Amino acid sequence: MTILDKIIAHKKEEITRLKKEVSLEKLVKSPVFKRTPISLRKSLSRPGSTGIIAEFKRQSPSKGMINEAASVTDVTQAYLEAGVAAQSILTDQHFFGGNIVDLMHARTVNDQLPILRKDFIIDGFQIVEAKAIGADAILLIAACLTQEELANYTLLAEDLGLEILYEVHTRAELDKLPPGALIIGINNRNLQTFEVDLEHSIELAAQLPDACLKVSESGISDPKIITGLKAYGFDGFLIGEHFMKTTDPGAACQQFINQMRQFDVGGSQEYTEPS
Repeated sequence: MTILDKIIAHKKEEITRLKKEVSLEKLVKSPVFKRTPISLRKSLSRPGSTGIIAEFKRQSPSKGMINEAASVTDVTQAYLEAGVAAQSILTDQHFFGGNIVDLMHARTVNDQLPILRKDFIIDGFQIVEAKAIGADAILLIAACLTQEELANYTLLAEDLGLEILYEVHTRAELDKLPPGALIIGINNRNLQTFEVDLEHSIELAAQLPDACLKVSESGISDPKIITGLKAYGFDGFLIGEHFMKTTDPGAACQQFINQMRQFDVGGSQEYTEPS
């Protein structure tokens, strides 16, 4: 059984328990359920956007504990000040040390930029829950879902006004996406082995639909890499561990963005594909 298999098996048990404890009616009555979500696509594509989706992540199955002490409200505020385009919050508790309260706390600080609920969504209940806790967008991982599930969850999210970041790692996963997918992320991390290969974004980029907004996820640790990825049409860059592994994620994010802007303005434009 792979790490992904273990995560999905545990997630199914978790959702079964949760649906017995919390009703859809209760979620719909959430104070923030009627708020108008902020567009992730617009935030990533607006002129001058850094394209950075900065992530709050305490731990991972492959790296263990990354940052146990970080405050989600402090990090959120610092990310906003650094100039990120959006924020990603891990809400899986068992494997990533997150929870929905993290996203709710981040929302109290961040009322200006989109928040992506990052989790292993395998049930429509989680999409309604995402709306109820103040998320603007959800992650749908093609490796975890059938083509039919992707289509059904897309319709549900759209009905709720939530945008979707579709995550793929292979051509076969890309082929499962519904027509008109607007934001597609290529995960440089293989979810079966959790190994990272940055060249993966470049290899799959040419196969993505021209109309979609392209996002590169995982393993980005150098502003020069973003300069290179932009040349292949990428507008979004999801970065978490590189910031969160430091004692001050916000400061690390600010330094990264400052360096990235220097390259964009006319600093060293040399780029070597990751080996």
